[in-house]
Amino acid sequence: MTERRGDVREAGDARDVGEEEARAWAELVGTARRTVADGLVVGTSGNVSVRVGETVLVTPSGVPYDRLTPDDVTGVDLTGRQVLGSLVPTSELPMHLAVYRTTGACAVVHTHAVHATAVSTLVEELPLIHYMAAALGGPVRVARYAAYGTDELAENMLRALDGRTGCLLQNHGTVTHGATLAQAYDRTAQLEWMCRLWLTASSVPGLSPHLLTPQQVTEVGERLRGYGQRSSPSGV
Repeated sequence: MTERRGDVREAGDARDVGEEEARAWAELVGTARRTVADGLVVGTSGNVSVRVGETVLVTPSGVPYDRLTPDDVTGVDLTGRQVLGSLVPTSELPMHLAVYRTTGACAVVHTHAVHATAVSTLVEELPLIHYMAAALGGPVRVARYAAYGTDELAENMLRALDGRTGCLLQNHGTVTHGATLAQAYDRTAQLEWMCRLWLTASSVPGLSPHLLTPQQVTEVGERLRGYGQRSSPSGV
């Protein structure tokens, strides 16, 4: 589905783009282009946003990511009023703003990834095929279908995201959020990988994949909190 020109509150007086916003926009464009390069979206079928203070920078509607330039900065406030740029924001703006209004997220990635979208048509929750579900807060839910760009879809998404950092959108795609664009993107990639894994394993004739229990995933979630490099010079 190609993005249409969505509804947005009328812009107020235009203001200049700050240095932090310019840097965030460059990172946003790079992330959006990566979703295409990695096969998570086709054309302009997904969208990316990042929050800078009280401003949300977001990909514009219907503009191929390889055509975006530093002059195309598109930003709204948390009410949806456009405060930066003249391009119309993505039609999925209600979903992005709903995440920022209800969580501490600073970045949101929405895609139409093939395997994840396929799974969204089959189940109400991604089966626990791998322990990395813990990285998204637990079993990944599927938000009930609603037309794209609507408040109803945003509300359904929020219910599926409760206690999670990612969900599937029924017959639509994925949404993940994070403290940074890199984190939100990594969660999207991880979700798509888990969906592909489950589809692959469940397609073997005569066999059913072994699934983890919620308790096993919760245990991994606790271990993940201490995962990665430590800041202490001693490494302990």
